[in-house]
Amino acid sequence: MRSFTHVFVGIGGTGARIVDSITADGIVKVTVNPAYYLLPSHQRYVERLRNFFSSLPGNTFLWLVFEDSGVNHEMRELILESVPSDTIKLAYVLTPRRELIHEEKPPWAGDFETVFYDSLWDFMQEDVPLQRAFQLASEEIAAMFSRLYYYLETQMLVNIDYADLFNIIKGGNVGILRILRKVDFGWHWGVWERGLIGILVGEDFPLRDAHEILRRFQQILSEKDVIWGIVTDGNLGGKVEILALLVKKW
Repeated sequence: MRSFTHVFVGIGGTGARIVDSITADGIVKVTVNPAYYLLPSHQRYVERLRNFFSSLPGNTFLWLVFEDSGVNHEMRELILESVPSDTIKLAYVLTPRRELIHEEKPPWAGDFETVFYDSLWDFMQEDVPLQRAFQLASEEIAAMFSRLYYYLETQMLVNIDYADLFNIIKGGNVGILRILRKVDFGWHWGVWERGLIGILVGEDFPLRDAHEILRRFQQILSEKDVIWGIVTDGNLGGKVEILALLVKKW
């Protein structure tokens, strides 16, 4: 199976924190500081960005990670104007307390194959300060990106590869990307249309429990275009880990 270059670009403080925390070997990590764009001498910084992004290898996966606010979108536009036409463009946008799936498609989203978003609902508890919620989310999102890249590059999950990923993400979607260590089956899984579900279980995790998780997902998503993968990982012991990449047309 062919390998692809993955470039993760963190725009702004939150995006940079996430990208800096990704631990996958083989990816390219870039952070973009919008403050430089606002300086009178910004033209030199702009040229550096244009030169870098215009020289990306063919068919690069370009992940832009940013909070949906202010000058971040100006930087997003600058980057996307510079990349080669065959670049595979994906966004991961932080939208605190906003569920993009329930909103009209914003004009800027048309630049991407899929816009993955995170409303931070599982981090925005009443007793957690906003800054702490962003910190927790950043750590989790970085771990998720690391896992996704590892799965794709090592073909670790049976039945899931790049061909499946292309099939899911192409076509202008809104989506979520989650790494789960427990599953809330009361959550709104059924709103999604297509996706990848990778289930990783430790060698000591009861096989019947793994089959039950798979069965419940298959019930909820029985009429959806979902590709499944399940495999045992000796490092997990008696635990389970689930990678869920789910999308729908906007």
